[in-house]
Amino acid sequence: CLPANQERVASGKLASVQFHPCAQVLMTAAHDRSVSLFQVDGIRNPKIQSIYLESFPIYKACFSVDGEQVIATGTHHKMFFVYDMMSGSIIPIQRVRGVDERFLRQFELSPDGSFMLVTGTSGYLHLLSMKSKELISTMKVNGRVTASAFTPDSSKIYSYSKEGEVFIWDVRSRKCLHKFEDEGSLEGKCIAVSKNNQYVACGSASGVVNLYTTDVCLKEKHPKPAKAIMNLVTSATCVTFNPSTEILAVASREADEAVKLV
Repeated sequence: CLPANQERVASGKLASVQFHPCAQVLMTAAHDRSVSLFQVDGIRNPKIQSIYLESFPIYKACFSVDGEQVIATGTHHKMFFVYDMMSGSIIPIQRVRGVDERFLRQFELSPDGSFMLVTGTSGYLHLLSMKSKELISTMKVNGRVTASAFTPDSSKIYSYSKEGEVFIWDVRSRKCLHKFEDEGSLEGKCIAVSKNNQYVACGSASGVVNLYTTDVCLKEKHPKPAKAIMNLVTSATCVTFNPSTEILAVASREADEAVKLV
């Protein structure tokens, strides 16, 4: 295949790459303050459009679940942008009332399209309404949250702390249902829940990725991993399951070509 973004290669490091949920479109977002969309046909991959966010190097960008919006956070900003693909307008969300953070960077969108979960500092998690972009509730863990993931039915959130603990939250009541320790983890880095809700994968700073079955995670305080994946030698910074839960991708941004498919 040809490079997907060959018609407009970013001049800065790519921060996010994502396929559109229902169209044959790919989005790239980069530190050069650009979000670009490409029609992926495998032959030419023509560029549809690029938008530029003035003095806003992008930390993360993501399609909304219905594919009508792109949410983009910056590397050092309190605000974030919403790009409405239907109207072509760029909407700045200057400040979310009740969210007192220096920077808004890391976020997750719920699979049902209702919520946006923003990771704050000092263990705070801010649950926002996807529709209004207003704060619904704030949750807090002991320590610092490094990564979070919604379950496929959007009913629970798994939050992974820097200290290697995983907190399981009920989205409706915003109560902590359970917490467990990720075996051997000195520092949590990334977490993923499989689409069929069978597995949870936790990646740590040592490069080890532990794979658990969800029923064990919900019951035990010190669950045993179904498998420990030792292939990475640098910090595991990304774990993700394929849609049919047959493959787990583990990757480290700290070494070139450190991507393994399990």
